[in-house]
Amino acid sequence: MLIPILTMSIMGFLFGLGLAYASKIFRVEIDPKIDMIMRALPGANCGACGMAGCASLAEAIVNGKVEVTSCAPGGQEVYNRIAEILGVEVKVKKKKIARVRCNGGKRSSDKYEYSGLKKCAGVNLLAGGSKECRFGCLGFGDCAAICPFDAIYLNENNIPVVDGSKCTACGKCVEVCPKKIIILENADNKIYVKCLSQDKIVVVKSICPVGCIGCKICEKLSGGVFIVENNLSRADYSKVKSDTPWQAVIEKCPTKCIIKGD
Repeated sequence: MLIPILTMSIMGFLFGLGLAYASKIFRVEIDPKIDMIMRALPGANCGACGMAGCASLAEAIVNGKVEVTSCAPGGQEVYNRIAEILGVEVKVKKKKIARVRCNGGKRSSDKYEYSGLKKCAGVNLLAGGSKECRFGCLGFGDCAAICPFDAIYLNENNIPVVDGSKCTACGKCVEVCPKKIIILENADNKIYVKCLSQDKIVVVKSICPVGCIGCKICEKLSGGVFIVENNLSRADYSKVKSDTPWQAVIEKCPTKCIIKGD
């Protein structure tokens, strides 16, 4: 019994020495900045940056392959910490937010009754969706399901609502929306048109009571801040003045599709 025990002990000792030697020879030096940046990142591993996770992003930042501001969920505070670690300067980046440019939902008419898979991607395969409005939200909440920060929920009209305090502008909802009605915009631009329909006034009025009808009332009241093109109003924030009558524009909009807030 003694000989086998001694033999196994000696073999274990020799293998241990071999592994220790191999680990020293083949050791890969890791830049300590990668670990520091990885700890500075939110750790959500959401993939919004286009990388496999926060570890991959940290390595890419250190190697100069991506910008310091590549982590949308991190925000300015994280950008500043990463810049401090790397010893570089970083510009202040305006906060963005996801905005749903549709307010129809249950209030807009359907062109057929759908009873299939309760997914926007599924119903969109059938003649572009069940809604009469070809620009409208399909209302099954694919965007809410994919949001890694629980920042989107469906309201009573089956329209997604974005919680501005939770939204990180990661863009996941933008990618998954088959109608492309979710847009990343500057959070500072509070007033916007909650519609993307380019149909004529007769069509919009017949299928959705809260869609933009291109009446140009907002264009006249705002002094050119709002512009109507292709039957749809949009805001040109470069023309905003201190005396722009936002409240009047909101109140006079006949379909109440111009709103304030997130």
